[in-house]
Amino acid sequence: MKLDRVIAVRNNKTVYRDGDRCIKVFNAEYSKAKVLKEAFNQSLIEETGINVPKIIEVTMLDGKWAIVSEFIKGKTLAQYMEECPEKKEEYISFFTDLQMNIHSKTAPCLDKLREKMSRQIAQTEIDATMRYALCSCLDNMPKDSRICHGDFNPSNIIIDNNEVPYILDWSRATQGNTSADVIRSYFLFMLDEDMTGADTYLDMICTKSNTNKKDFQKWIPIVAAADLVKCNEREREFLIKWVNTVRNK
Repeated sequence: MKLDRVIAVRNNKTVYRDGDRCIKVFNAEYSKAKVLKEAFNQSLIEETGINVPKIIEVTMLDGKWAIVSEFIKGKTLAQYMEECPEKKEEYISFFTDLQMNIHSKTAPCLDKLREKMSRQIAQTEIDATMRYALCSCLDNMPKDSRICHGDFNPSNIIIDNNEVPYILDWSRATQGNTSADVIRSYFLFMLDEDMTGADTYLDMICTKSNTNKKDFQKWIPIVAAADLVKCNEREREFLIKWVNTVRNK
């Protein structure tokens, strides 16, 4: 394999292109279990019929774990939004359609979102009273078992040269109540400093899914608290503000 064409660099991995293959190489200290879980998740999603790059192999390169998948040639939806801002509402509509298609599917072998969020809230440094309130809110939320992407944002969607969309990065995929997944996407728009896009997205998915906005908003403090486990200082300041809204519930 040739690792000479870098596509992207993230905190714990570097992504390369080698011909028609995409090679995601993780840092040496990155957990083998997490690498295998990511490949497993993506393989499960592939079986549902959702368009994802097919996993070719999981291997080691120079002592580092790597996931090799097919390379999808095209542009991300985020690039389209940046290049054609006048079409942004159209792109957000397309974005919500893709997410709702994901939310219509099930994959029984995925981790359960409710259990994952409960663990994450327990690991936060917020006070015990607040943790109890958040866990009580979570326990009272409607149960479901549909696929949640966990990091669904325009940069994780590639449109190939035949205008076919492919969804990337399934490392956080779970099964559960899709309203939590919607709120996480809502947060991602806001963290990208796109308040207009965030509001347009939430309004649009409420209309398309025939869901009252309040039913989504109930998840805001829960999702914010769960996300505190892995965040930077800027994100923490943003999330804490939303966690504190649990006091108003």
